[in-house]
Amino acid sequence: MAQVALKNVNKSFGKTHVIKDVDLEIEKGEFVVFVGPSGCGKSTLLRLIAGLETISSGVIAIADRQVMDLPPSKRGIAMVFQSYALYPHMSVAGNMGFSLELQGLSKKEIADRVMEAAKILQMEHLLDRRPAALSGGQRQRVAIGRAIVRNPDVFLFDEPLSNLDAALRHDTRVEIAKLHSQLGATTIYVTHDQVEAMTLADKIVVLKDGVVMQVGAPMDLFHRPANEFVAGFLGSPTMNFFDGELTVVKEDQTQAMFKGEGLDTSGIRLVSSYKKKGDKARIGIRPQHLSLDPAGSLKGKVTLVERLGTETVVELLTGTGAPFRFATPDNVDLTVGQEASFSFDPASAHLF
Repeated sequence: MAQVALKNVNKSFGKTHVIKDVDLEIEKGEFVVFVGPSGCGKSTLLRLIAGLETISSGVIAIADRQVMDLPPSKRGIAMVFQSYALYPHMSVAGNMGFSLELQGLSKKEIADRVMEAAKILQMEHLLDRRPAALSGGQRQRVAIGRAIVRNPDVFLFDEPLSNLDAALRHDTRVEIAKLHSQLGATTIYVTHDQVEAMTLADKIVVLKDGVVMQVGAPMDLFHRPANEFVAGFLGSPTMNFFDGELTVVKEDQTQAMFKGEGLDTSGIRLVSSYKKKGDKARIGIRPQHLSLDPAGSLKGKVTLVERLGTETVVELLTGTGAPFRFATPDNVDLTVGQEASFSFDPASAHLF
């Protein structure tokens, strides 16, 4: 049985339907990330699992128990919030052990659990400090430690890195990954940051308008997106999309020729929804899959060049006015206003 199972879960706030028929299974020990744009329902879905919101219909089970009628404290979960929610008058040790005091555990057991969590997070030297004396990253580690001491069935993280600067986000993300590897605990993590999703997750759940768009391993979603939304959401810079039609379809119906917006190429892989000549189609090409080619069929005028150190990103406009982006780890000799031509391997294109 799955550690966390959702069956036909729905949530409405008044007439607004925000979570729509979500079916999901999360296995024991998995690190699952809910990702999507702001307002897609990912935090609401996490709060439904936690019991901080009540579902409108459906079933939620944790560790083989239906939990819809259980309060958060009885669900076997521990949650780490975006805001650290620490008690300012308590020490780090006091904050980490407070929930255990409420459970009536002995002082010795509380102290042992707090010290064990502090060692895991390498913060034994901070136990006597108050939150005001800590950095943002240290406060977040205290919040994580407070979750660890409860030995929950499931860890829930609601955008825990949003309040940190870029360097701290990276460092804390690495710590969370190491923590999961060490504890092997089932973890559900909400973020709008695709880098966090791609680097942390065993499995990603992509949401849009309360609907699950696709579930899968990070690289499966990146290389085999189920639809245009997933393809455009995952990947940086975002995927380029071009409208056109299938002009030739091979007899075995596995490949076709595509023409549109300056593109005229054969070898595009077919999917089941596109089978005949004349079908309107839309292809996606990742910026990293384009190559500078004087004879390339894709032409544009350079409107922006971003040299980022690790890669160079070039934004261009086609003759139809449609923008697209090219990315390469190399430094390219292109300037704004210059015309450039590109080609790509049709096998790397995605058809929608």
